[in-house]
Amino acid sequence: MKFIEWLYSSYPNPNIDGEWGILHIITLVSIVAIIVTSTLLLKNKSDKTKRIVLWVMCAIIIFFEITRRVINLCKTTDYSALNIFKILLPRPGCAISGWLVVIALIVNKKFFYNFASIVSILCGTIFFAYPGVGFNNEFILFENLYSIVAHSMFYMVGICFVTYKLTDFKYKDSWKELMCILVLLAYTFLEIILKIEADPFYFMINNDIQDIFGMSYALYLPLYIIFVCVYTNLFYLIGDRKNIFKKR
Repeated sequence: MKFIEWLYSSYPNPNIDGEWGILHIITLVSIVAIIVTSTLLLKNKSDKTKRIVLWVMCAIIIFFEITRRVINLCKTTDYSALNIFKILLPRPGCAISGWLVVIALIVNKKFFYNFASIVSILCGTIFFAYPGVGFNNEFILFENLYSIVAHSMFYMVGICFVTYKLTDFKYKDSWKELMCILVLLAYTFLEIILKIEADPFYFMINNDIQDIFGMSYALYLPLYIIFVCVYTNLFYLIGDRKNIFKKR
């Protein structure tokens, strides 16, 4: 294998059943270890120190995201506007999550930490429960490495936003996160309409998750909406429990 073949991920790379294999398990154990260890070590440190650690993680995300885009621009022979948008824009939900955690550190506001953690933890959990890329090839070429590292980093950062206590989930302020979610939905539908990405968050008909569960779309969509609502509310039920359950 030549380096350029590894970098361009052009070397023949047979599919394997890599879900819950040794690499998948080692990656998950490493994620848990880093989150727990860093949270304990930074427990009494300032937010500035915590953000420095998070910036190191996000720097890895940025490096891989930029590198992948440069590689894909070098590989492509299609310079149409649509294809350039496909290369440059974060398209699926996991890629969007990676950029959301980076933007959250830049914005440095509680509501955006809340929003980024909600989205990234959901996407990361779904990916590591049933990874469709990264672990499913015989060789770890650049695309595989990118997928594993990028998913691991945004998942860790999203959880660390919570464990480092940079988030603050309160129902009275949840309208800010709701506005962010609406903007995200608008971006998602724009991607679908412009055919940049067919289904960034797996809510369109005949998506992969629907196929895995083998259910009709008429049943899948209501369950999808209920799940997302319940999942999102869990953050506020836990974070705002003192106000919700306090004695009158």
